[in-house]
Amino acid sequence: MAPHATRRHRAGGSRLLAVLAYLVAAVCILPMLAVLIASMSGGTDTVAHLMDTVLPRYAFNTLALVLLVALGALAVGVGTAWLVTMTRFPGQRFFEVALVLPLAFPAYVLAYAYTHVLDHPGVVQTSLRAMMGWGPRDYWFPEIRSLGGAATMLVLVLYPYVYLLARAAFLQQSASAFLAARALGKTAWQAFFRVSLPMARPAIAGGVLLAVMETIADFGTVAYFGVQTLATGIYTSWFSLADRAAAAQLALCLLAFALLLAILERYQRGNAQYHDTSKRQHGMPPAELSGWRAALATLFCALPVILGALLPMAILLEMALGSEQNLLSRRYIGFIQNSLTLASAAAIVTVCAAVSVGFYQRLRPGKPSAAAGYAARLGYAVPGGVIAVGLIVPFAAFDNALDAWMRARFDYSTGLLITGSIWLLVGAYMVRFLAAALGAYEGGQSTVHANMDAAARSLGQTPLGTLRRVHLPILTPSLLTALLIVFVDVMKELPATLIMRPFNYDTLAVQAYRLASDERLEGAAVPSLVIVAVGLLPVILICRQVGRHR
Repeated sequence: MAPHATRRHRAGGSRLLAVLAYLVAAVCILPMLAVLIASMSGGTDTVAHLMDTVLPRYAFNTLALVLLVALGALAVGVGTAWLVTMTRFPGQRFFEVALVLPLAFPAYVLAYAYTHVLDHPGVVQTSLRAMMGWGPRDYWFPEIRSLGGAATMLVLVLYPYVYLLARAAFLQQSASAFLAARALGKTAWQAFFRVSLPMARPAIAGGVLLAVMETIADFGTVAYFGVQTLATGIYTSWFSLADRAAAAQLALCLLAFALLLAILERYQRGNAQYHDTSKRQHGMPPAELSGWRAALATLFCALPVILGALLPMAILLEMALGSEQNLLSRRYIGFIQNSLTLASAAAIVTVCAAVSVGFYQRLRPGKPSAAAGYAARLGYAVPGGVIAVGLIVPFAAFDNALDAWMRARFDYSTGLLITGSIWLLVGAYMVRFLAAALGAYEGGQSTVHANMDAAARSLGQTPLGTLRRVHLPILTPSLLTALLIVFVDVMKELPATLIMRPFNYDTLAVQAYRLASDERLEGAAVPSLVIVAVGLLPVILICRQVGRHR
């Protein structure tokens, strides 16, 4: 091939990557712009009505839930991370890995399990009444269907975010500063709060913010418990009230809150850094616990594992065995096929989008590619309900405009070509989970040395050829991890699926939500168990990594 033809071929490959990267970034930004524009269509009357009626209550409940989950995840995640990393007690090696298990459970699945046991007709209160001879009004019992109950469910499944990051930070700390504090007369607790905890603050803050962003995106738990938040308000306005403008305005409020948290996460990650300036790095010597201290440490680490994984699994199994749901029936096979189809398609599309954006940033470093990468990551901070509203509004307008034009010109109705299709739902999943796939891809890409790219170019490879023949074979494990993460996240996703799914196209998550909404909790246990079983796959991978990096 002539030199000028080779240059033209290479430029063509670069242009294709650029087009793909910017197209992905545009799709990720589209829902936010659409929500902003749609929120203005309702005028000030809708906004005033929301302010006078539901918005203060939605905002208060959302903020209260965020605060409770942040404090709970912080206490459980940091406490368990410190104990398994810096101390030795019976079961420490087991809890080091087992504390990750609750990540496999969606919070709404825990809500179904604990409601079945702790609600008024549940086994706990029924046994109390039988033992004590109490009537329904003779005693007080904590209400599981409450703001506090929702916060507890979310803490039990989200604290592993804080645990994993805090544990990694504690493992990387040198003992020098901690031992210096002890030499100056500080107790172990004082040294922990004044030295070790501040040094791990950036990682801990990142974990807490991840938990908080998952909290504001949650719909299944708060909807089932009857806690009115901005997330439930969007769904109610869209379906129950058929007020699209109000739904868009509530989505804008939730979007603003989510983006504020994303900015805070980016700010603290970029500015709050702590370094050990000592030249010699010594691992922190673990403290041997005995007696009541060892028993207390074992109990503190056992409770999250029991309450967040083992007990819910036992409850779900008991519920499923007593239900009339047949997992092998044609109906359930359809739910499983729908879930697998959506999850597989979304995983493939999302990972391809992550490769396009990530490799373009490597190929053309600079402000434009960095901006495309940042836009692609914004979706992790945007709740599924906001993305659903933001995609349906513009594509419904496009479908209606195209249908009107075809009727006028050709007397033919096209109907809704995009709205209500599987592919629009897959696009919503891509926007929501692209950041996770990008993180996994870029983690592997960092192991590919720049000299490999230079060698490939010197051998006449185009950018796409370098990606196909050099990067992708090396990054196969990272890409498989990204596929698995997105696959499981889509299996668990509920709000966007509820709003955007095609007619009569239900998934396991939707079926579990519908049965639970009808108070058929035993039936809801069957699809919930399948979701949890699939969710265990990435958790097992994480557990293996945790076991390796002790």
